[in-house]
Amino acid sequence: MEILLSKILSQIRHQEDKLASELMPTAEEAYQMTLFLNEMMQNVKAKVLKDGFKNEEQEIDFFKNIKPQILGKLIYYNKVFRIETTCPVNIGEIHQSFVENELKSLKSEYKESICNTYFYRYYRAGRTDRDHSYFMLGKINYHDGLNSGVFEIDLSFSTYYDNKIAHIIANELLYTYLLNKINPEENPDLVLLNLNDEISKDISWTNSQNALIELIYALYASSSVSNGNIGIRKLALIFQILFRTPVNDIHHAFHRMKTRAGSRTTFLDQLKISLEEYMDKDL
Repeated sequence: MEILLSKILSQIRHQEDKLASELMPTAEEAYQMTLFLNEMMQNVKAKVLKDGFKNEEQEIDFFKNIKPQILGKLIYYNKVFRIETTCPVNIGEIHQSFVENELKSLKSEYKESICNTYFYRYYRAGRTDRDHSYFMLGKINYHDGLNSGVFEIDLSFSTYYDNKIAHIIANELLYTYLLNKINPEENPDLVLLNLNDEISKDISWTNSQNALIELIYALYASSSVSNGNIGIRKLALIFQILFRTPVNDIHHAFHRMKTRAGSRTTFLDQLKISLEEYMDKDL
């Protein structure tokens, strides 16, 4: 049995882009992604239970890298749906207070249940020496004083720690989502906004908006940022903040690019020409 992480991530991104291009409300988009990811998880589970793993390395890779990506996104979108459908209003002080309370709860959960654990430090350090204990079926050590959730998992499809990684992924995505809802341009927690104003105030995008959107989609499609673990909206937001310029109607602009006469990558083509000319000039 072989399930490729790159294929899984590509399928998820494709569905996210498809739904985003339909410009539906966030709650509906989150709901549709929840259905999609749940079906994906069930299909993957059926394949694992039917075919098993050909070796230990494949099993470890699945429970350490592949399953957590699907489950993490599933948990994230389900939480987004719950937040969007329970928030009393869309704007104003009540909305602000509601989102800030959600963020406070998330930070508290992160501090108490995730960041202070040995496993979190192991995972963040990129270690592999205990992978055989953490990411193979039937290796749960109850002497570790595990969370009671260990008794609720399906032992034929979980090592317990794959769920831990999934929650880390979900919480990080949810953290960014909540920050963006509060108001990214005023939130001090967003790393980009820690740039010194005196340094960043003169940084601006001086080409066309379509050129910027072309660049953003090129970085997104090539998985050049965070190994592809970033949505197109978040990536666009980063450029919007960095260059202090609105990036409007990004999905429609992209679909217009796809039907351009002649080259569909006008700006990227010009970048290549400009760089080659600059290289020749310095020779």
